[in-house]
Amino acid sequence: MNQIVQIQPAETYQTPKFQSYQQRQIDKIDALQKMPDALRFEMRVVASVFPFRVNQFVIDNLIDWDKVPNDPVFQLTFPQRGMLDDESFNKMAALLKTDPSAEAIFQLAQEIRQKLNPHPAGQMDKNVPKIDGEPVKGMQHKYKETVLFFPSQGQYCHSYCTFCFRWAQFVGKATRFNNNDAEELHSYLKEHTEVTDLLMTGGDPMVMRTEKFERYLDALTQPEFDHIRTIRIGTKSLTFWPHRYVSDDDASELLALLRRLVKAGKHVSIMAHINHIQELRSEVTREAIARIRETGAQIRTQAPLLNNINADADMWAEMWKEQTQLGMIPYYMFIERDTGAKRYFELPLYQTWEIFRDAYKQVSGVSRTVRGPSMSAGPGKVEISGVTEVMGEKVFVLRFIQARNPEWVQRPFFAKYDEKATWLDDLKPAFNEEKFFWQDEYESM
Repeated sequence: MNQIVQIQPAETYQTPKFQSYQQRQIDKIDALQKMPDALRFEMRVVASVFPFRVNQFVIDNLIDWDKVPNDPVFQLTFPQRGMLDDESFNKMAALLKTDPSAEAIFQLAQEIRQKLNPHPAGQMDKNVPKIDGEPVKGMQHKYKETVLFFPSQGQYCHSYCTFCFRWAQFVGKATRFNNNDAEELHSYLKEHTEVTDLLMTGGDPMVMRTEKFERYLDALTQPEFDHIRTIRIGTKSLTFWPHRYVSDDDASELLALLRRLVKAGKHVSIMAHINHIQELRSEVTREAIARIRETGAQIRTQAPLLNNINADADMWAEMWKEQTQLGMIPYYMFIERDTGAKRYFELPLYQTWEIFRDAYKQVSGVSRTVRGPSMSAGPGKVEISGVTEVMGEKVFVLRFIQARNPEWVQRPFFAKYDEKATWLDDLKPAFNEEKFFWQDEYESM
């Protein structure tokens, strides 16, 4: 059993130079040089459509290169042929063989991207709040008590995930969704006292310097923001760049900010995206976890269930156990969202439930804080509670964990069993009902 990390003196760790590679540098990655030219060309094709960025820490510490291309973190960070349908792949491959201009590549990539549902679940319209009748850029207010804020300085990541739900944020200014106006954020929160939770998201806010973070968060310690009880920060940095909390030159200032927020009475939660237990093997990641916990902040873990990466109930069970042992709280198992490269990563809904159940039954009650499998769909977060038979009909049992209308939450509803269904839109109401109970109200919103 792994031991809980004891916090080490700051000088124990040295921050290595941060080195990242994007689409144009893919052939400069030393670890790829032994791979066949055809495989590297496939990567360039896919990386011309989807965002690609990986850093040397991930390459050196998280990938088992003896298992490539099947290593889960390699699949998580490097472009895969199956992420594009054959027609799209062949068009881009043919273009790249003609020594095209950057503009020609971009134009074809944009055509392909538009077919991939770049902004699912109403992100660009239904979720956007208004001030004085004008939409607020870089903010979403889908649920009554929670506001999402996308700081402009945090709209990239230390490395990109191949399955990314927000991939469209990183492929051109026309599709970006962000805001750098701290005063606008504060004004909105002052006006909306029903909001209790602020979620800083991206991209990855932890790519920001601490001084940028302070502009957004320090003001929330003042009495006029007492209604803001919880501050969440969504991040992959705990495993993709844990030096952010340990040895970066402003790591101590970041930890001090977390302490100030906690001391001011805020519940601070680092929403850590951890997709595979292999990501937890780095010693500096364990040190980062210990340092964050020492501030009084909590760490909650979440990840989608992904074909080709983590579709393994035993791995999920061991990961949840390990996270609990390290003092983190397993929080969500998501279902691969209906956007981007879902065709490569999705699983049938019945299989997501089976994997969740088989993992869940292996852990003790302290790890059963995790919820799922959950779809972050337009009307809300829909959990697959089970598969059963009612009145002779095989059905999915569903419920809202969170919803646009709070009255929908925890009300069970039923869908016809469908082995091919991979998302909420694929499901039909059971028992010859025309619509689900929430549909008319949702469609009128």
